[in-house]
Amino acid sequence: MNGNLTGLVFDIKRFAIHDGPGIRTTVFLKGCELSCPWCHNPESRDREPEISFITNRCIGCGYCVTICPEGCHAVGKDGHTYQRDHCRRCGLCAKDCPSHALEIVGQKMSVATVMTEVMKDMPFYTTSEGGMTISGGEPMDQFEFTRALLALGKSNGLHTCLDTNGHAPLARHREIATFVDIFLYDIKETDPALYKEHVGGNLTTALENLQGLDETGAMTVLRCPVIPGWNDRDDHFERIGKLASGLANVIEINVQPYHPLGESKANRLGSESGIANLGFPADEAISDWVKRIQSHTTVAVRRS
Repeated sequence: MNGNLTGLVFDIKRFAIHDGPGIRTTVFLKGCELSCPWCHNPESRDREPEISFITNRCIGCGYCVTICPEGCHAVGKDGHTYQRDHCRRCGLCAKDCPSHALEIVGQKMSVATVMTEVMKDMPFYTTSEGGMTISGGEPMDQFEFTRALLALGKSNGLHTCLDTNGHAPLARHREIATFVDIFLYDIKETDPALYKEHVGGNLTTALENLQGLDETGAMTVLRCPVIPGWNDRDDHFERIGKLASGLANVIEINVQPYHPLGESKANRLGSESGIANLGFPADEAISDWVKRIQSHTTVAVRRS
């Protein structure tokens, strides 16, 4: 295990309770080949560091104007303007921004440094049967770093989860399975044409890899984002249920209701969310989705 190996991390969330059993620390890595319109972590897609700009935090001090080598910032009577087209993401403007209006999203961290942060909450993992989860983005995009981090976690006695969309080669899934207690496996859509259109990936690849993992005895939780008007269909729910029932090692199905928080995060990065003005679904609708999936399988279906 190479503790000096580095990866690009955009967040480490402590006391996470929705990314596997118990109290966990979730390490979020940058990079994802898919383009889900409903993505709630748009900052995870790009494989390089990015600059987040929160307009209403700016106090107009002009620090960024003086430090930026490309002249991307201007502060005047119309407020703070930021020309991203000229930005080379050096991060100088964000490094010492006094109001944190500008922030760097994504930093290189070593396996050892990440593990030091994760291990701070070991007592909570022990008492709650929790542990470490690697998420993203798509952690398999940084395969060597993810494998090393999971291996070090296991050597430190941690329960480990890996959140994945299943598009990496099956051989890599099988290789990393040695260090993974539970795969949190994304099932975003079950219609191949809609999967390609909306997500930008290959459903066949994802399902074949899921089947391959199941044959090795790897434990999985199917994570199913449900977005009103996109995939809240009876045929989709039926396929999810049948998929789970046809696998030997699915622990449960997690319904993940859409939430609009990704829209504001996308705006901070100078981009747009693929879905606009779609609010939080009602609790009644979420309960109905759970019941509809549950009617097609004996595998437990729960709201995430």
